Amino acid sequence: MIKLIGIVVLLGLAGLMLFVRVSPNAPADWHEDPALVQKPSKPNAHLIRLVGGDEIAPIYALTPEALAERIDQIAREDGAELLAGSVADGHMTYISRSTLMGFPDFTSVKVSRAGDGATFSAFARARFGQSDMGVNRARLTRWLAALEDMVD
Repeated sequence: MIKLIGIVVLLGLAGLMLFVRVSPNAPADWHEDPALVQKPSKPNAHLIRLVGGDEIAPIYALTPEALAERIDQIAREDGAELLAGSVADGHMTYISRSTLMGFPDFTSVKVSRAGDGATFSAFARARFGQSDMGVNRARLTRWLAALEDMVD
């Protein structure tokens, strides 16, 4: 009986892992403008924007096009894949997956002109669960640090 319970539990976990990895992620459901989204009440997201976010991105001495290209490079080097939008439009949404379980996280970025330079807003959030253990905040912190290294 204990063996049977163990097998059922293992099959259930395998099914959950398969669902998480192969469930469809419709681009239209996740491609959002970070400046316009409502900040979620769950702690599984991080929001960078001028007003009402968790932090504000600096203004970079770059054109919006150059900033979008650098963000795209950083995102891809960090393992993210472009899900929706384009670098040319300056509005991109990426999917990143956790290493072990493959949980999908989505990061929407929108670049805008700011005076003689450019800045961006970003919304990183988990698809599943209540908490992401700080993963989305850490991702955006890495991207900000990488941008600083590229610009300096």
